[in-house]
Amino acid sequence: MNSLLKPIPQRETLGDHVFQQIKEMLLTGKVMPGELLSLRSTAEVLGVSMTPVRQAVYQLVADHALEVAPNRSVRVPTLSASQFREITTIRLEVEGFAVSQAVPRATPDLIKSLRTLNQTLSRQMDSGGASLSEAILLNKQLHFSLYAASDMPMLVKIIESLWLRIGPILNYDLRSGSARTRNKTAVAHHEAMIVAVERGDVAAARQALHDDIESAYQYITDQRYAELLS
Repeated sequence: MNSLLKPIPQRETLGDHVFQQIKEMLLTGKVMPGELLSLRSTAEVLGVSMTPVRQAVYQLVADHALEVAPNRSVRVPTLSASQFREITTIRLEVEGFAVSQAVPRATPDLIKSLRTLNQTLSRQMDSGGASLSEAILLNKQLHFSLYAASDMPMLVKIIESLWLRIGPILNYDLRSGSARTRNKTAVAHHEAMIVAVERGDVAAARQALHDDIESAYQYITDQRYAELLS
C-alpha cells in the first residue's frame, strides 16, 4: 500500500492532502478488501506526523470507507454479497440520475474529453501490466467528469461516498487483467454512453451506464471473485 502514496508538496495543506491520497486509493480500487492500513507507515511515506494521518483515517472511518478492527488496526472493509448488491442497486439509480441531468448540459468540449479518456483507457487495457493502474484512474475520471456535468455537487458527493465503499472491489477485474478487461467491456459501454450524450438521448445514455454498472457487478460476483465478498 505504501508504494501508492506520494510525499506531500510543501504548498499543500497536510490534512487535505493526506485525506485525498487515502481516499483516492479507495476510489480507484488500489487497495483490497480486508487490507490493513498502517498509520505509522503511511505517515512515514507521506513525510508527515501521525496527526493528519489519524485525522484522515478517522474521517474515512466515519464515512464507512475504512473500519477499525477488534485489535484496533485500521483496514479496508469487506462487503457481503447482499451489501454489494444493495450498493449496486443504489448506484444504478443515483448515477443514472446524474447522467440524466448531465446530458442536457453536456458541451462539445466535455464530449471530446470523454472520448479521449475512453480511447486512452482502451489503449491502457491493450498494454496490460502496469498500465492497468492507469486504466483504473481513467475509468474513474471518465465517470466523474460526466457526473460533474450535472452541476449538482451534492449529488456527486453522494456518488463518491458509494464508490468509497465499493472501490476496492469495483476495479478488481481491471487490476487483475481479467477477461472483461481484455474484451474491453467497459470501453464499449462507455462509447455507447458517449454517443448517446452527444445525441442528447437521456434514456440511451442512462441505459449504457446501467449496462456498464451491471456488467461489472455480474462479473465480480462470479465465483472467481467470491473470495472478495464476506
